[in-house]
Amino acid sequence: MPTTQGASVRTIDRAAAVLRALAAGPGAGMRLADVTAAVGLGKATVHRLLGALVEVGFIELDAHAKRYRLGFALYALGRTARRFRVVDLAGPALERLAEATGDTVYLSIRDGDEALCVDRRTGSYPIRTLTLDVGDRRPLGVGAGSLALLAHEPTAEAERIIAAAPEARRAYPQFDAPRLRRMIEETRATGFAFNDGRIVSAMCALGMPVIDAEGRVIAALSIAAIRERMAPARRDELVALLRAEAAGLAQALDPELEIPSQRQAG
Repeated sequence: MPTTQGASVRTIDRAAAVLRALAAGPGAGMRLADVTAAVGLGKATVHRLLGALVEVGFIELDAHAKRYRLGFALYALGRTARRFRVVDLAGPALERLAEATGDTVYLSIRDGDEALCVDRRTGSYPIRTLTLDVGDRRPLGVGAGSLALLAHEPTAEAERIIAAAPEARRAYPQFDAPRLRRMIEETRATGFAFNDGRIVSAMCALGMPVIDAEGRVIAALSIAAIRERMAPARRDELVALLRAEAAGLAQALDPELEIPSQRQAG
């Protein structure tokens, strides 16, 4: 006999399948028979799922046309998911950074125990450091943006991630557990992450976390450039630019957040 937990998970999986089918369907919505065919479940099961999702506002039913479509409550829920909203809101910040520095700028978010690159802008400098494409993943801690994400997790969580991912980091020998712990300490002390050629020897990068009002890391901004463009004096300038844009992005996500407190946290 299936457990109660197993049955609940199965129901969630089926509800998610219904939502995905409607998201992929026509804007005018889908009939019950169309949804049933799309998800491969019984008609009665799909009808129950649709009814439950209508009740919570995730789906709307056009009673006249007998068509189901995604509801406003689902849209509103998605709008409050700040770590995904940050992708939309960060565009102007990335453009400003790329224009001001001439270098390559990245936006990363945490996805499980990995850092996911969700946006990138390239500056005008002719030598570009395109070490990540949008959609690329790295183990948390590997790279400047990824290190900024990991270092600002609670210590217990950071330790769990380090212990859980030695195989994933095997391709990055400069990010073994002892060195990664030292980099986390340095990042916490300075407020920014620095990758000093640990992935590509001729390339360096700086990472800055975007911190919300509760002190949680939402995303990371990073700048990558050839080593010659990361001399200490210029590095300080880049850190200041990153810190200002990270503070502005945090405030855009939460208008009640005071920018000075964000800067002090960096």
